[in-house]
This record gives sequence, C-alpha cells and structure tokens, in this order.
Amino acid sequence: MKKFFLITATAFCLLAQAQTKEGKVVYERTVQLSNLRLGGGNVPPEIQAQMANLPKSRTDQFELLFTSEHSLYQFLPNAADDGNQTFAGGGMMIQMRGGQNTTTYIDFAKATQIDQREIMDKSFVVTDSLAKLQWKLSEETKTILNFTAHKATATTINQRPRMTMENGQMKREMVNDTAKVVAWYTTDVPVPAGPAYAGQLPGLILELDVNNGQSVTKAIEFSPKVAANKIKAPNDGKKLTAAEFGKEREKMMEEMRKNMPQGATFRMQ
Repeated sequence: MKKFFLITATAFCLLAQAQTKEGKVVYERTVQLSNLRLGGGNVPPEIQAQMANLPKSRTDQFELLFTSEHSLYQFLPNAADDGNQTFAGGGMMIQMRGGQNTTTYIDFAKATQIDQREIMDKSFVVTDSLAKLQWKLSEETKTILNFTAHKATATTINQRPRMTMENGQMKREMVNDTAKVVAWYTTDVPVPAGPAYAGQLPGLILELDVNNGQSVTKAIEFSPKVAANKIKAPNDGKKLTAAEFGKEREKMMEEMRKNMPQGATFRMQ
C-alpha cells in the first residue's frame, strides 16, 4: 500500500510539472569579448592597447516571467555590480553595459514584441512583430534543471555595428552578421517563452548558444510560481515602431559622432 502511494504521488508530481504553463526562470548569460575589435588599419596604438586589456568574457543574469499568454524578460541587477564595466585609457573611456537597459515583453497571441530601450539616457518603447527563423528540430535531448530539453538549430542573419578609425575619427557602420543558433527547449513547459526567439518553438527555451559559444544563455533556476501582475508591457519612453527606432538610433549616433570630444565614452552593449 505504501509503495502504491509513493508511485501515485510521484506520478502526480511529474504530471503537475508537465502541465506547467507559467513560472519564473533565472538565466545566466556569458558573452565572449575576446574577438571584439575596432576595424580599420589606422587605429591609434593607445586604443589598440586599451582594447587588448578588455576582459575575455562578461557574465550577467536575467529573469524571465511568463504565463501561457505573455512573458517579460529583464536584466537582474547585482548588488556587487551595477551592470557597467568601465575601462579608461588612450584618450577615451570604454563602457560595457550588461543589457540592463533593455526590457522585452512578448504577447504570444498577437505575435508582438515590445522593447523598452535606452540610448544616451533617452527611453524608447519599440513595438515589432516576432521574427521567425527556420528551425530544424532534432531528436537529441539532454536534462536541464530536471527537465528533458530538446535540441533545435537555426541560422540567423542580423546586422551589428562595427567601429572603425579613419584619420583619427571613430566611425560606425552596420555589417551583416550570420550566426548559428542552438536552442534547447522543453515541452514539459508548453509555452513558447525564452530569453530570445520567443513564440518560435513548442516549449520553454532553457539554453541558447549563439555562434558556437560566442554568447551562451543557460537557465540556472526555475520556479512554477510567478507574480502574473508583474508581466506588463513597458510604456516609459517615446513610442516607435522598429523601423522608426532604427532611424532614430542612427540619427542619434551620427550626432554623437559629430560632437564626440577627446575622451568621449564608447559604449558596447
């Protein structure tokens, strides 16, 4: 009788876990910085030296709150680290931000994404539709936080900024960046939430590897309980579409380049 009770209780717990459709996940993201470079062949030696002294990687934590309807992904501040790392020298200050200036809200039914972003101390609320990658689902699995995670792969083509120095002036241009994405998701939590690529896979994303380890995001904590009233679309800032925000950002960056004095701040996010 006791054995039957234990089996029944275990089965009930597994069933409850399999039916989880809301929760909170803490992720740890590690970004490799060793291949970060300033382009161009005439970069001043003092700036080259300063770039060489940058740390090889940066690790930050993020929090995902989700229900079956929507999700909110945001930076988790650390009392021992305000999210910025600053390195001075060579006539300029290099500031790396850990991503604390972006909060992402996803509405699964509407397939929309709303980001609250900051550029040069100005806030923007950016609305866009969810992008769709061509995912290849695999039968390969592994265990993450006691969940069975399934492997999915895709290729993404984005644009990234590249900084160059010409005649002593720093210039910024956008270049295409192709990367392989490996996602590990669990159908035990049948909600298409995650640290990125939300709404695209048939379960919660627990791990992401972008560009063969260039950026790795792993779930380190999971709770089936969440304060659903905290999952709200951000609204603090100038409201723009993604296309409008792109133009606004380029305009602001161009103004910054024109007015950049000696010793100005160079931010990497």
